[in-house]
Amino acid sequence: MSFPPKLSLRSPADVVAAVPYLLGFRPDDASIVVIVTDGRRVVFVARTDLPAPDAPDQEIRDLAGQLIRVVRRQRAVTDLVIVGYGDTDHVDTSLHAVNEAVTAADMTVRDLLRVTGTRWVSLLCRDRACCPPQGTPFDPTASLIAVQATAAGLVAFADRAAVAARFAPVDGAARDRMRQATDQAVLRLERMLAAGTPVHEVGVQAVGEALRHDGSLSDDEVAWLTVLLTRPSVRDRAVELTEPTDRHVTFWADVTRRAAEPLVCAPATLLAFAAWRCGDGALAVMAAERALQVDPAYRLADLLLQALRAGLPPATFAQVTDRTDPSTR
Repeated sequence: MSFPPKLSLRSPADVVAAVPYLLGFRPDDASIVVIVTDGRRVVFVARTDLPAPDAPDQEIRDLAGQLIRVVRRQRAVTDLVIVGYGDTDHVDTSLHAVNEAVTAADMTVRDLLRVTGTRWVSLLCRDRACCPPQGTPFDPTASLIAVQATAAGLVAFADRAAVAARFAPVDGAARDRMRQATDQAVLRLERMLAAGTPVHEVGVQAVGEALRHDGSLSDDEVAWLTVLLTRPSVRDRAVELTEPTDRHVTFWADVTRRAAEPLVCAPATLLAFAAWRCGDGALAVMAAERALQVDPAYRLADLLLQALRAGLPPATFAQVTDRTDPSTR
């Protein structure tokens, strides 16, 4: 994910405390995080899973190669900090292998850190006074970094599941109400089409009004919006109207939660786009994956997910969508 806010990371302890805020959640064990800097500030952060302890060596080489390709797409890269999460036996060998591959690719690794529980260890520092082999204890919640990150509006969720819960489908009575509202919205659209009503204009107006709405939409409003978003031209206009603000991220998360399952693709993709532009790569990836769970052939979500996994900045979105088949745009 790209990362516009500035944090002062002056030590390994600062880096370890900052990672959950940079990602938006606390990494699980068997994770590897690459922090890219331009010498003065963090410009990009990427996280992925480490191969299993008994995985073939080729898997870690493939992982290193993918990370190198992603990092090279970032601008003004000067050095990296690589952080692995888990126990020594699983993490250290993989970290050293990634470090060797990155160094061989003419990139500078400023530090190589392992986080095990509430302790961090530098695998590059040989000074036992500052980097004892048993690790240095840390409390991320008591760090000045946590204060700075919170002041910058950053949130660190407990884990990836907590991020996904932001747009998890409603259930029970709320789901039943949305199903009934969606059935009525479908009938309404069918009547409009039969009457020759220009649906695109109606859809664009509905999207604009919804995005300007203060507070949550009613069930009928959400149902009507999700039905209109099945029209590619309306969805594309929604992309243009969606701004990189927390309010629009929250808006599309709510619509995604409440959308009937067959109609999830468009709002989930719009949520992914809004989150990506806000620098929340974790939420963006999960939202795009949610769209593709419903329809693996949903082209816009697939292109967006490819861009996210390749580490492309949001400014490339227009170039990516230019390659979309016109019949799906």
